[in-house]
This record gives sequence, structure tokens and C-alpha cells, in this order.
Amino acid sequence: MRIGILKCGQSPEVIRDELGDYDTMFERLLAGRGFTFRSWHVEAMDFPASVHEADGWLLTGSRHGVYEDHAFIPPLEAFIRDAYASHVPLVGICFGHQIIAQALGGTVIKSPKGWAVGAQDYDFGGEKITLNAWHQDQVVVLPKDATVLGHNEFCENAALVYNDRAFTVQAHPEFPDRFIQGLIDHRAKGVVPPELVAEAETHMGEPRQSGVLADRIEAFFKAPRQALTSEKGAA
Repeated sequence: MRIGILKCGQSPEVIRDELGDYDTMFERLLAGRGFTFRSWHVEAMDFPASVHEADGWLLTGSRHGVYEDHAFIPPLEAFIRDAYASHVPLVGICFGHQIIAQALGGTVIKSPKGWAVGAQDYDFGGEKITLNAWHQDQVVVLPKDATVLGHNEFCENAALVYNDRAFTVQAHPEFPDRFIQGLIDHRAKGVVPPELVAEAETHMGEPRQSGVLADRIEAFFKAPRQALTSEKGAA
């Protein structure tokens, strides 16, 4: 199965050689599951010619806010809507989670609750899943087709599913602790409150359930899709 990775940003250059860019981290997360990968750097206006160039699309994180004025955001939203209408499955992580929601009619804001950094526990229908997070923005109004799949007290809309068409997660299953530490070292100063940094560092090395999320992403991509109706392209 061909998975197209839409890079909505890049990892910090100072740690990229050691830990990889966003697309390579997803390739590691989903290795050995029968997928092949190709990446497009959409942040740099490198877009696929068609939503059918891959069997499914994975949208990465980014340092940008989806509500900001960047050239790549309007065409990315149009691509999302086209893929959604064409029943080509979408998976979104962090920024990807947010831009899919915004493209489909939801609302994303810089949350007054502040930052989530490092290990966070999420309730997925009674199953506790611990994942690394790095975000301040949140989806606060759901698109009409979205159902909450995972949440916690800090982030009510932490994972969403849109029937068989999209599966999105606010946290970062692809981020190992070493990458969170790299973000702390190179992006947190003057941005993330020191007490949140200290709390995140106390939980380094504790178990994460990134593999559980990888299983869910695999299952979503490989699930049978609903057949298109005669009104092809209708959302």
C-alpha cells in the first residue's frame, strides 16, 4: 500500500541528522507493515499532482498554526477536501489533525489552556494510551462528520475519526523521548513555561504506547473503504 506523506513542516535542523525529519520518523513508526512511502514537502509548496498518487495520505506536524497566513495552507486544505470527497484515507498528526479539522469546517485556536509537552495520558474508549505531545493549538469545534475517539482533561478532542475517511490524533506517536528533549533544548526557551519543561523531563524514559497508535493507523489505512456513490466527489 502506497502512503503519501505530506510534510507540513520540518524537524529542527540541529537534530535532524541524528533523529530524522518528520517523514522519516513516520516511516520508522510504520515500518514492517506492508507500506511503501513517498514524501512531498507541502510547506515548501511541493504538492502531489492528484489525490490518487497514493492509496492513503499522512499529514505531519508543523511549527505553524493552521490559522496563520502561509501560502501552503489554502492548497493543502483544498487537497484535503478533494481526498476526503474521493474516499482516499487521511491520517493527520498534530498540525495534520488540526488542518484536516479546519479544512472540513472545524475550528482551531491557540488554546488558553497553554502547552502540552512530553508524556500525556489519553482515554481511547476506556483504554489508556500514553503518547508524547508538543502543542498549544487545539481543535475546539468539530466538523460535522467528526467523532471523538480519544481525549483527556486538557485536550477534549485529542483523537478524531471521520467515518472511514480520516483518522487524526493531536499527540505525536512518532516522537521518541530523544526528540522531545531536542525540542526542549532548541525550541522551548522563552516559549514553553519552565515548569512544564521540568515536568516533561521527569517522565523521560517511561513507557509510551506509540506501537498501539501505529497499529491503529495501520488498521485504518487498510480498512475496506465505502464504495463511492454515483455522485462521485460528493463529500
